[in-house]
Amino acid sequence: MIKPTALKKGDCVAVLSLSSGILGEDFCSHQLELGKKRLKSMGLKPVFMPNTLKGLDYLKNHPEARAQDLKDAFKDSTIKGIFCAIGGDDTYRIVPYLLEDKEFIRNVQKNPKLFTGFSDTTINHLLFYQLGMTSFYGPNFINDLAELADNLLPYTEDTIHSYFEGFEQKELVSSDYWYEERRDFSKQTIGTHRVQHLEKRGYEILQGTGSFSGTLLGGCLESLSDLLSSERYSDKGLINQQYSLYPSLEQWKDKILFLETSEEKPTPKQLEQLLLTLKRTGIFSVINGVLVGKPQDEQYYEEYKEIYKKIINHQSLPILYNVNFGHAYPRCALPYGIRATVEMVSKKIIFDESYFQSNTTNE
Repeated sequence: MIKPTALKKGDCVAVLSLSSGILGEDFCSHQLELGKKRLKSMGLKPVFMPNTLKGLDYLKNHPEARAQDLKDAFKDSTIKGIFCAIGGDDTYRIVPYLLEDKEFIRNVQKNPKLFTGFSDTTINHLLFYQLGMTSFYGPNFINDLAELADNLLPYTEDTIHSYFEGFEQKELVSSDYWYEERRDFSKQTIGTHRVQHLEKRGYEILQGTGSFSGTLLGGCLESLSDLLSSERYSDKGLINQQYSLYPSLEQWKDKILFLETSEEKPTPKQLEQLLLTLKRTGIFSVINGVLVGKPQDEQYYEEYKEIYKKIINHQSLPILYNVNFGHAYPRCALPYGIRATVEMVSKKIIFDESYFQSNTTNE
């Protein structure tokens, strides 16, 4: 994999709306200012690309504008990192504008940049994975940098700091706390804290012993499933077929699959169907293990555990549950294409290689 360089103080980082354009709406202006302030406090210079703040309707109707911002961010040598504004549900629509552009592909492969986000951003990560660039299933601008409390959630703050030179994380362990999603995101809630819970379970072993290793690949379960089923958008599967976004069975071989569910909180029956869609590809017969993210607000927490074991139906395949990534708070960052080892006894996820390039060359 082609790895990005770590961020340094003074670096410019772009904020992009590659899916939802909510960051450009007036009702989100206080979050825009909070996120901007936080980036500056870290010593970074936020750059809002020309279309990032054009709002929901414009960006919904102009996927080519969203794609152009990403192209321009990779073309600009002063921009060292990219934070997605938020997820959404139709970032797949920008794919043809990107993968039909040879200059964009060349820029990604010659000048990789730190790229972070989750949820619908899964599609962008898969695109970068196909181009051979490591990206991070991790924090984004609105959900994390624009946290309405006085401070960032400590575990997530550590994750963001790990994007800086000298602070790269070598291993991941469970957060001491988890937090509920907010019900109110209005300006009046600035300074209020999320509902916090002591993490009593930590990482849970659903099955398997010892340890397992492999390179990391995965994302939001709904995003992955819909590439195969086109349940949400009828043309999504066509885009997938044309540009091979969903990895081939050969590409899944010996991987550590990471999966998590969205804020839509699929019912146990819906989770079954989502997993069955993946299972039909043969994925569970070739991977080395599975990491499952904590369900948001711990909705269906116990029911999900049984469904993962039932549908995967492969007793020798290790499954580690309740990992802090994706839609639940707080969140870590999982780097695509980076080799990791999961120690089931100590319940640690260890990165076996750096996720940044060295000072002299790509690793």
